[in-house]
Amino acid sequence: MIDPVTAIGLATTAYNGIKSAIATGREIQDMGSQLGQWAKAISDLDYAHQKAEKPPWYKALGGGVQANAMEVWMHKKKAQDMREELRSYISLYYGPSAWDEIVSIEAQMRKEQKEEIYRKEELKQTIMEWTLGIFAFVFGMGIFALIIWLATSG
Repeated sequence: MIDPVTAIGLATTAYNGIKSAIATGREIQDMGSQLGQWAKAISDLDYAHQKAEKPPWYKALGGGVQANAMEVWMHKKKAQDMREELRSYISLYYGPSAWDEIVSIEAQMRKEQKEEIYRKEELKQTIMEWTLGIFAFVFGMGIFALIIWLATSG
């Protein structure tokens, strides 16, 4: 699972870099790596939020899901505030078309993340769920067989 604390930390670092670059008058094209880093971190945070809303069954059994969901929600809210402030800065200094460029970069990052990293994460999660499910089934059948054996031998 993508760690939301790490994702918001990376997003904040990139955000601060972008703000300082805007303040010094750098061209938006020179901020490509920072914009890409910010978009990737926001994408990771969105993915973590999506996973917190629908936790796997084994995490729901363990508890603590609400606390994790609240933490992810707070980070997502902070990211929305950063996005709005960046939109204002970039639209003011570089024009609305520059913000459209950033939105397209962000969309591309989301697509790449989904195709590469998130697909792998979901495959790992599916394998873990199946493994735990099979283990629980075998364990339950063992207990059931033990109960029947004890009932018939006594």
